Amino acid sequence: MSDLDQDPSTAEVAARELQETERKAKEDAEQAQLPYQWTQTIQDVDVTIPIPGNIKGRDMEVVLTKTKIKVAIKGQEPLIDGDFPHPVRLDECSWTLETTSNPPGKEVAVHLDKVNQMEWWPHVVTTAPKVDVSKITPESSKLSDLDGETRAMVEKMMYDQRQKEIGGPTSDEQRKMDILRKFQAQHPEMDFSNAQIG
Repeated sequence: MSDLDQDPSTAEVAARELQETERKAKEDAEQAQLPYQWTQTIQDVDVTIPIPGNIKGRDMEVVLTKTKIKVAIKGQEPLIDGDFPHPVRLDECSWTLETTSNPPGKEVAVHLDKVNQMEWWPHVVTTAPKVDVSKITPESSKLSDLDGETRAMVEKMMYDQRQKEIGGPTSDEQRKMDILRKFQAQHPEMDFSNAQIG
């Protein structure tokens, strides 16, 4: 197979880019139709729901459980009501009623802390349109922000990725080669010329 067979044509790249632009526009339009906005990090989800400026906290009905959310102005249809795609840490979740200046009014701000802090949510409630989580670009974070175990795992993955890029051994392969070398030194009488590291 020649290099030309492996390289995608300019037309294919353009078609994929157009398809991606159309997918993103459709996704943005679906999200804009929701009566709330939402953002997420790998650890949490924040939902903001605009409401009229004359509404007070006592006028609100906000129900949060480990697997469900309901936010409504009492006596009206819920603004959001449904099951989360994944559970939340209820004791870390909260909601507040905040005054907004642009546009003037109020909003309910709901903070949700994910139980699994290693996955992106495709939507806040399972009845809402999904976003393509494979297209999410995580915010840059510092390794120093991570706990020791997670940091060690990320550093190992980064090292292994760099080694693969330059054609070097990964940390696991290096460890196996070191063990083999040590064993060879302890057993010079053995022939290791055909040894395979797997």
